[in-house]
Amino acid sequence: MAYTKHGPFDTSGITRGPDGIARYDDLPVSLIEAVHASVQAHPDVEAIVEVDGVRLTYTELWARASEVAGGLRLHGIAPGDRTAVLLPAGADWVCAFLGSVLAGAIVVPVNTRLAEPEVDYVLRDSGAKYVFQPGEPLPSGPPAVHGDARRGDPVAIFYTSGTTGFPKGAVTTNENFLSNVETTIRVLKLDRNKGPALRSLISVPLFHVTGCNTQLLVQLAVGGTAVIMPAFDVRRFLTTIAEERINIVISVPAIYGLAIAHPDFTSLDTSRVTVVAYGGAPTSPTLVARIKHAFPSARVGNGFGLTEVASIATFLPHEWSTDHADSVGFAAPVVDLKLADADTRSGVGELLVRGPNRVPSYWNKPEATAATFVEGWLHTGDLARIDADGLVHIVDRAKDMINRGGENVYCVEVENALAGAPGVAEAAVVGVPDEIMGEKVGVVVVPTSAGSFDAGAMLAHLVDRLADFKIPQYVAVRDAPLPRNPGGKVLKGALREETEWGTLVRGR
Repeated sequence: MAYTKHGPFDTSGITRGPDGIARYDDLPVSLIEAVHASVQAHPDVEAIVEVDGVRLTYTELWARASEVAGGLRLHGIAPGDRTAVLLPAGADWVCAFLGSVLAGAIVVPVNTRLAEPEVDYVLRDSGAKYVFQPGEPLPSGPPAVHGDARRGDPVAIFYTSGTTGFPKGAVTTNENFLSNVETTIRVLKLDRNKGPALRSLISVPLFHVTGCNTQLLVQLAVGGTAVIMPAFDVRRFLTTIAEERINIVISVPAIYGLAIAHPDFTSLDTSRVTVVAYGGAPTSPTLVARIKHAFPSARVGNGFGLTEVASIATFLPHEWSTDHADSVGFAAPVVDLKLADADTRSGVGELLVRGPNRVPSYWNKPEATAATFVEGWLHTGDLARIDADGLVHIVDRAKDMINRGGENVYCVEVENALAGAPGVAEAAVVGVPDEIMGEKVGVVVVPTSAGSFDAGAMLAHLVDRLADFKIPQYVAVRDAPLPRNPGGKVLKGALREETEWGTLVRGR
């Protein structure tokens, strides 16, 4: 049974095709067409503002990006070739991304927080023929625009963390991007007729689908302004809201918690902010209440999604955000949901998602594609229940994953990296609840010999093997063997109940 209740969202102008997929009727053919329409309609409006850096109008952005496309052509990049972006967030990142699209290339946004071996894997797996590197000038050549873009063409590959330690590249098409753009406009109730007046502060990385797909591309499609922070600083975050006349803020719960707790927040005028959305991590009812109090003029909402659906799958609107803070909301417009193998008593099953925003495949991973994308449905790996009103409640993860402030950390990946760490006989990685970050990474260690375990040496072993955000912040030492079921699988639930975490060993 598919759940198609979409709550209070606008579902006009949607047609369900013979394949069962509901689609928006009047989408542009491509990202190129969508952005060019904004260039024509609003040539002198600021498209990109890099905080403390470059400011570009739509005319200037298009000119720079088309010159990057021309430069890529001079480097031998042809339509379908992959280009990788290793730049920090900012105007150059946008020009590299859009320039790649204008060249007809498939752009690979790379997580700049990955360790060197992880970056090397992404570059090798994607077969990137050109890499945008920090400190190097963007390629430049005679302006070029790919003139044969189609809705189903692959445009980008976003890599997700892998349960086996190998990331998977979600191949994202024009239709995926544009469907998510339209969904974002509808669930946030943005007035597309006032596009040039919309100013969104992007404080999350552009290599994530939240920053790129639900913020940057939405602004470029409606003719608004994307104000981009190259690096997050809580005080600069607050001053930028005021200085740049920000009216849309979308971030992870951790950033809101830090901002509201900052001493400068009390002097910030938040009356201009009309949209505040969050997601990407567990959110406590207490933090939701604090966000609504801090931004009294704003509609507040919680989004849930995955890289494999180009960002948004469900959304909890303002009217439900307080009384149903434990829910991630209703199916977004054009999104269908259903539960696989639901328990007859609890109603809990694996959440499946279908829609035009669902990516078609993983790059170079036919087996993973076949296992995850089945008969048009994405198997999310999240365990959920859906109530009679259509509200989705995520109750557990089928995948062994920690969501640390919006960054996915797969426990198996960290456990694999711990193999061979000094003093470690066995280790199990679990999420430790945190009010601000949602979860932090914890590891339970059984040492090779009692009374002589060096946690610092173990963590040092991980520094060159994992991205910083994946390295455990809590360490618990256990004398007894890890609890396991008869099949040898570690009982993570029992381990969480039995473990006392004490204080942080690293970070905040």
